[in-house]
Amino acid sequence: MSKTMSQNATVSKENLWEQVLVEIELSTSKANFNTWFADTNILRFEEGTAYVGVPNEFVRTWLIEKYDKNITKLLREFGDVQRVKYEVGSPKPRKKVSKDTTEAIKEIGRDTLPLSDSVSKETNLNPRYSFDSFVVGGFNELAHAASQAVVKQPGAAYNPLFIYGKTGFGKTHLIQAIGNTFIKNTGRKAFYLTSEKFAVDYVNSVKNNRVNDFKEKYRQYDLLIMDDVQFLSKKEKTQEELFHLFNTLYDGNKQIVFSSDMHPNYLKDMEERLKSRFNAGMIVDISPPEQEARVAILKKKAGERGLKLSDEVLEHIANSIKRNIRELEGALNTIAIQSEVSQKELTLTDIRSLVKDNINSQSIVNISDVVQTVGDFYNIDIDKIYSKTRKREIVKPRQVTMYILREDYSFAYPAIGEKIGDRDHTTVIHSYKKIKGELSTDSELVQEIHQIRSLL
Repeated sequence: MSKTMSQNATVSKENLWEQVLVEIELSTSKANFNTWFADTNILRFEEGTAYVGVPNEFVRTWLIEKYDKNITKLLREFGDVQRVKYEVGSPKPRKKVSKDTTEAIKEIGRDTLPLSDSVSKETNLNPRYSFDSFVVGGFNELAHAASQAVVKQPGAAYNPLFIYGKTGFGKTHLIQAIGNTFIKNTGRKAFYLTSEKFAVDYVNSVKNNRVNDFKEKYRQYDLLIMDDVQFLSKKEKTQEELFHLFNTLYDGNKQIVFSSDMHPNYLKDMEERLKSRFNAGMIVDISPPEQEARVAILKKKAGERGLKLSDEVLEHIANSIKRNIRELEGALNTIAIQSEVSQKELTLTDIRSLVKDNINSQSIVNISDVVQTVGDFYNIDIDKIYSKTRKREIVKPRQVTMYILREDYSFAYPAIGEKIGDRDHTTVIHSYKKIKGELSTDSELVQEIHQIRSLL
């Protein structure tokens, strides 16, 4: 028979928590364990609730977001506990930050900080994403304006709205801001989901003979937002279901919003009739943020986290990390965690050391990776890119390959020539200059290279 809660509280409070920590230590890395659990304990038991003491608010939020389910499960197994709450109030002193802990901080900092706002079960939207917290710059101005227009005239202004761009540029933030503002302004039904979730729901409905329920579920909304639609590639039955859902919502003047990592015209293995629906409304892209925008984003995100960073520090981070907003946030997360754990203000030298692990402006890439990606994009055999053929349909992809290798990854002309069919470096220079020159006048080529970069 299990002990009563009062008995646990007076007799085995420490032992119970030690049992839990032993299990957690077995299932996590030493660095993570030292970072998040070293200074925790059970403060008290009250009416079936175990109150876990933590050293600060940051650890409290992290445990709630990342470990609560496992902690609750273990406490229920080892003691008479129904629920867990976390309080800042651990009496244990803060330990010196170890090398292992620093490595955990760097690893965690590459991800997004846990969100304190809970996702609505009814809408699947996170209230953290709003237009107010969205930083507007030249790189996303058009997408932001189109999103605002959709909220003002849902079902009429731009339907569907299709936003595309590389991972980490703020697409999800923007489309969820549409949903949150739409509900606030109209009180009508909205729902956000990924295309993968849509596909899984459809497959499950078929298995369980509940396809009609599936159809009705998604047709009830006045605004449907689908993220990462590119993952519907090759899912023919799911694409067909989306096509019919689209028609139903569109005919009912319901607003539809999509996001993708590429322009709908370049979505591989996607039905043409579905592509035509995507093209029927407004298509806007979000490009890489420029220097000024990166600094503005950092200032806003740092303010949200309560981080006080000098302009010199912000400029350093913005200059170091150029690929996307997610990496900027990762650097801020690293700085925030290190500052919180070490309980001191970080110097510029400290921050430089932390940020260098987040730098990914020049990805490590093999020439064969680029060749393969370009070949797949243009739907040609990669052996032909290496070959001596001068056919027009092969020459262009070959020149694009050479241009990207030089422009994006700074490979030397002779190295490119040697790897791409053992060509002279002058041929590579000619190809590079030709593509660069055409980019100023050929909008379709601009789009193609943008999509190839997204795939890379």
